[in-house]
Amino acid sequence: MSEDKIIRCITSDGAVVISAAETSNIVFKASRIHRTSPVAAAALGRLLTGCSIMGAQLKQKDASITLRVNGDNSELGAVIAVSDSSGNVRGYVQNPGCHTEYYDNGKINVGKAVGRTGVLNVMRDYGTGEPYIGMVPLVSGEIAEDITSYFGTSEQIPTVCALGVLLHKETHEVLLSGGFLLQLLPGADSSTIDKIEKNIEKLEPVTTMLAKGMSIKDICDAALDGFEVEVLDEMPIDYICACSREKVERAFLSLSDDDIRASADELGHAEASCHFCNKVYRFSKQELEELIAKRNSDNETSE
Repeated sequence: MSEDKIIRCITSDGAVVISAAETSNIVFKASRIHRTSPVAAAALGRLLTGCSIMGAQLKQKDASITLRVNGDNSELGAVIAVSDSSGNVRGYVQNPGCHTEYYDNGKINVGKAVGRTGVLNVMRDYGTGEPYIGMVPLVSGEIAEDITSYFGTSEQIPTVCALGVLLHKETHEVLLSGGFLLQLLPGADSSTIDKIEKNIEKLEPVTTMLAKGMSIKDICDAALDGFEVEVLDEMPIDYICACSREKVERAFLSLSDDDIRASADELGHAEASCHFCNKVYRFSKQELEELIAKRNSDNETSE
């Protein structure tokens, strides 16, 4: 697979902006890490792609965005993705082994597994002050339509979102993944809207275009056919987990002394695993006591 990346383009008249991403490696990694069923791979892959594109739109260096899909009576449980402002992303699904159902045409029924009713939560954390949190009802559970609805409802930005994940029919391994987010800016007039609508109607699914060898720039050009297009930027993206032993230690230190000690098993060890990468951090009874002693010492010094 080629390197995953995001490209952002704008029409020369400043009326339309589009971001497109190929995320085949990212979704392949996520599927391997979480041992996903086909429907879990498709749902998580779509959300990872959408979140990566939205993360790359953030202007602040240390900002991040979290998308959380909670479908009512969802077979998958919550589906979560987190991206930094460079588009690097991570995520997980609560029930990665969820049973996969298919439509009559052979496509995976993502909406049924996600839940066609429920909520999409969007949290933007700019690293300063309280994060911005938005929430909209799910419209289909197919992820792309729900992101489109979020922008139209919560941010009043006319948006077209397309996301796709292609799996091998027999092995169910991720072959291709990608998507785009097209948005109309205040300079868009009725003729611009008409041209965009006609272009979108003609577009094939994202994974079909990728399978034909189209680059993400080709996809942007197809969506913006008839416009003069300028490339704003292009950047590599990856599946990157931000977990560390130090963060786990801080989580332990949010507990009382008794709760920290009680976290150890009968062998005297405490374990904590990361939801995003499944890495396991192990602490001995002595290390737990050292954490408690350091915390208490720091508290005494500050008094």
